[in-house]
Amino acid sequence: MLAVERGASPRTLEAYRRDLDDVAAVLKSDPAAANVDHLRRYLDHMNRLGLAPRTAARRLSCLRQFYKFLYAEGLRTDDPAASLESPRLGRPLPKYLTTDEVDRLLTAAKEVEGRQGLRASALLELLYATGLRVSELVGLPLAAIPRNKPTIIVRGKGNKERMVPVGDAALAALAAYLPVRDSYIPKSMKSSRWLFPSDSREGHLTRAGFALLLKELAVAAGLSPSRVSPHVLRHSFATHLLANGADLRSLQQMLGHADISTTQIYTHVLDERLRRLVSDNHPLANVKL
Repeated sequence: MLAVERGASPRTLEAYRRDLDDVAAVLKSDPAAANVDHLRRYLDHMNRLGLAPRTAARRLSCLRQFYKFLYAEGLRTDDPAASLESPRLGRPLPKYLTTDEVDRLLTAAKEVEGRQGLRASALLELLYATGLRVSELVGLPLAAIPRNKPTIIVRGKGNKERMVPVGDAALAALAAYLPVRDSYIPKSMKSSRWLFPSDSREGHLTRAGFALLLKELAVAAGLSPSRVSPHVLRHSFATHLLANGADLRSLQQMLGHADISTTQIYTHVLDERLRRLVSDNHPLANVKL
């Protein structure tokens, strides 16, 4: 159901499979036959392990969807997960880089010589210009780049397509990279449908390969590698857009969030911008009492 009806990715399916296997191992029985007491015992087990609330919440979400499916299909007459309480989650602020730090990363990519530098610049400029998920970025087909249009077509979560605008700097980096793109196609293949081909099993640059490239660029830019990742650049894209006047609805569409509540993690930027707006413009803001 997850694969066919919801278009869940192989990684999502594997995560659900692991979670259900874990429940079966702890309960020593088939999860499909579990009752409320069994599930509470499993929640106690997670608490004793000291799992992070977010990990426990993800596993509980898996169970809820599993039993909701069984009930909808008539395989159970009840939903034992319906009365379970979710663990309290904190609301960590997204980690992001300053515009100066992003500039240093982009400069470091441009200083890499040869075809590696052209590809690094295209990847980095495109990611920062669009805020794509790393899986969306490395898995872009060549056909996603329309001719004479400042947009790209992205197929995201749930197999949903969206159009994302691309700035001039990213388009220029892509134009410089395309003449050397064919040199990354494996010799065993005559052509490739991917924008960033490689000799990996997938046929394109992998998530791990791009993450490693980012770490190397971070060192060259004088930044701590632990602070730089594809998702941090996605957060930076969103944070910088909001800080410069973008609205949440537009940002939601560009990021490919199904629910705007997911996009609202970036409202810390709006709060700061509003404080600055009042501080800079209210006639009584600087009056000393």
